[in-house]
Amino acid sequence: MSFDFDTPVDRYGTWSVQWDGVADRFGVDGLLPFTISDMDFPSAPVLLDALHQRISHGVFGYTDWRLGDFRPAVAHWFATRHDTPVDTDRLVYAPSVLNQLSQLLRMWTEPGDEVVMHTPTYDGFRKAVDGLGRVRVPAPLDDPEFRVLEGLLARERARVLLLCSPHNPTGKVWSAEELTALAALARRHGVAVISDEIHADFVHPGRRHLPWTRFGGEGERWALITSGSKAFNFPALTGSYGFLGNAEDHAAFVRRMETGEGLASPAVLSLTAHIAAYRHGAPWLDAARAYIAGNLGLLAERLGAAFPELGWTPPEAGYLAWIDLRPLGVDEDALQRVLVEREKVAVMRGSVYDAPGFVRLNVGCSRAKAEAGIDALIRALRGQGVPDKSRTAPAAPGTHSRRTGRRPK
Repeated sequence: MSFDFDTPVDRYGTWSVQWDGVADRFGVDGLLPFTISDMDFPSAPVLLDALHQRISHGVFGYTDWRLGDFRPAVAHWFATRHDTPVDTDRLVYAPSVLNQLSQLLRMWTEPGDEVVMHTPTYDGFRKAVDGLGRVRVPAPLDDPEFRVLEGLLARERARVLLLCSPHNPTGKVWSAEELTALAALARRHGVAVISDEIHADFVHPGRRHLPWTRFGGEGERWALITSGSKAFNFPALTGSYGFLGNAEDHAAFVRRMETGEGLASPAVLSLTAHIAAYRHGAPWLDAARAYIAGNLGLLAERLGAAFPELGWTPPEAGYLAWIDLRPLGVDEDALQRVLVEREKVAVMRGSVYDAPGFVRLNVGCSRAKAEAGIDALIRALRGQGVPDKSRTAPAAPGTHSRRTGRRPK
């Protein structure tokens, strides 16, 4: 099947955090954004068809995610996409992955308890943990045999290992050996595991995502939390789901959502989107993943030519390019000023993820927009006095392709 990822879609005026809300983070409006992790592509046609059909019904009463095809569709996706059978009796539903995380932290920890997580750290984790009065304990991502991690899990108030699988922002895909070792450490130290797997469906060829359901033991305190919204680009519809390893925890979570939180009825369009995506959306997802791999390859080619000392290679998963600029000795604040003031682009700085010296560039977009962002980053680095090894003539500062989808001024 053929899908169009080249034609830009004008997202201005749609209340888009990435496009309309860019000034909230960067202080300037009208920047070409490569920021928050959603894609500029319309969702899969089969998903849009299902939504149109459901809307045409015209009645949007209270719904129950346990009725109909939602649970069988999730089981079908895990079986066909990840070769993993799942017990849908352990399934739970919530408005978002971060909402699930917050509910689980309330269930399993008290204020002052410690939550261990890897650095660099997705900023949503930091906000959730800090907002609940729990203590973040950073663990290095590069930790052979998890020796540092084990010491952190052994701390008296360590209660949860918060795992990002695949990891955001680096795109690391955890191996079977690593996940087995992590499960053993959590078991040894009596620490619960929460595995956020929302990026699981965007693993690139050569790597394989392994759901935590394969590693968490029966009756143990663990949760896999995820959503189809990342892979199929419908986060604004809300909706997420998860699996809990302990039957009592499962019952407590469902009770909490339906009574204490008053969230018994989910958004029907989220259920519709999940079912369509998981039953019929695989061809679109494979095409989107291949297209984004092309964007990442272009970034690797141009960065490699201009600054070979970076040694940058595409991530193992996702459409977020995590780039270590420390070998260039670039000042993060100065680089951001050039990107915003001269190049008119918005790129996430590494300090957002507790990793100064890096940038995170979202290439889930048209090839033309990706090219504009890549070239702007290279020009900005050159403007910081970093010699460009490609020896090519620089493009005019601040120029962008007409095909980026950016609204002309």
